[in-house]
Amino acid sequence: MSEEPQDEFLRPGRYIDSDHPAIAAFAAETAAGAQSPAEKAVKLYYAVRDRILYDPYVRLDTLESYRASAVLAAGRGYCVGKAALLAAALRALRIPARIAFADVRNHLATPRLLSLTESDVFVWHGITELRLDGRWLKATPTFNLSLCEKFRIKPLEFDGASDAVLHPFDESGRRHMEYLVEHGSFADVPAEELRRIMAAAYPRLYARGSGGDFAREAASLG
Repeated sequence: MSEEPQDEFLRPGRYIDSDHPAIAAFAAETAAGAQSPAEKAVKLYYAVRDRILYDPYVRLDTLESYRASAVLAAGRGYCVGKAALLAAALRALRIPARIAFADVRNHLATPRLLSLTESDVFVWHGITELRLDGRWLKATPTFNLSLCEKFRIKPLEFDGASDAVLHPFDESGRRHMEYLVEHGSFADVPAEELRRIMAAAYPRLYARGSGGDFAREAASLG
């Protein structure tokens, strides 16, 4: 018998390592009390969004930055790592999940980040996709609430019934993010390929020693 299409989105992967004990514990603790898959998914979304800090200065040259369990242990990660963590936690609760990618233009990065990327286009931005009630939904847990408040960006909400993709405008009506190119969906993070892509697109950001305090940078823009 051939496997159902969603089976590969329930199995643990090398980077979406849903079988890691810490992932299983995080998912179970976070979803405690939730009854339906949608309620569990919403709880997981907000936990990853707000408890795991967004950090674009993580080491892009190390594979651990792309691994869900490592992001959970660090308490911070960039978009791909956070999307992988949400997908892993969902799978740990038997909710099919995968990771998708798109190039985006971000108008509200900090001056230092822009100086390191030398572009306002961020390639292969990570997005979690999950299957609920027979439909695939997009959920983007990238920017934690405290960071949104510093940037004056509307926090991205997820209700378990509709896509949650980044708002095109901030609270002042300024353009925030545009989706440019979609790269499709994957059962696991293509980490080796992403390392090559990031090294070519952002050699300064990719280089060791580019770390910084993104939240502090955002706060100083006020």
